Amino acid sequence: MKALKWIGIIVVILGITGYFGMDYAKAQTKKHSPQDTISYKSGNLTLGAVYCSPSKKGREIFGGLVPLNEVWRTGANEPTTFTTNKRIKFGTEYVEAGTYSLWTIPQSSQWTVILNSEIPGWGVDFSSKPSRNPEFDVIKINAAVYDVPEALEHFTMAFEYNVNLSFAWDKTKVTVPIEFSNFD
Repeated sequence: MKALKWIGIIVVILGITGYFGMDYAKAQTKKHSPQDTISYKSGNLTLGAVYCSPSKKGREIFGGLVPLNEVWRTGANEPTTFTTNKRIKFGTEYVEAGTYSLWTIPQSSQWTVILNSEIPGWGVDFSSKPSRNPEFDVIKINAAVYDVPEALEHFTMAFEYNVNLSFAWDKTKVTVPIEFSNFD
């Protein structure tokens, strides 16, 4: 009985430490890769994305820090999320209103952009593999890669032009067109 009591106490202490330790760990990682939010509004359409922005810090990015032909959480820390309050055409596919985790597979001439209905708590698992579950993929589209003349120090997302979602880092930029006017 005494051993059971001690096991219970240890489990509670580990649980409390793990809970608060995770918050501390998240706060520390966001010092190096701060969270950012982008938004777009037109009429009654609202789009948004939340991502964490890692820095280049002299490293080789695509094909180095971010492997080519493998799923990337598209930023740092938690997975990037994309939200739309209306049905839209995202690249070549239609997406219903909702919030999705956004993943990419960087390649040299194009990227695969994935919206997934599951939003895991962290972008990678304990083995540093992306925590995306492909069973929950809603869409996968291909987007062209463009060269940027000067290297960008921070990973950046933006809504541009007549609304395109862009990803840019180092000397690489990828843009996904979004259509919505016919769907209001």
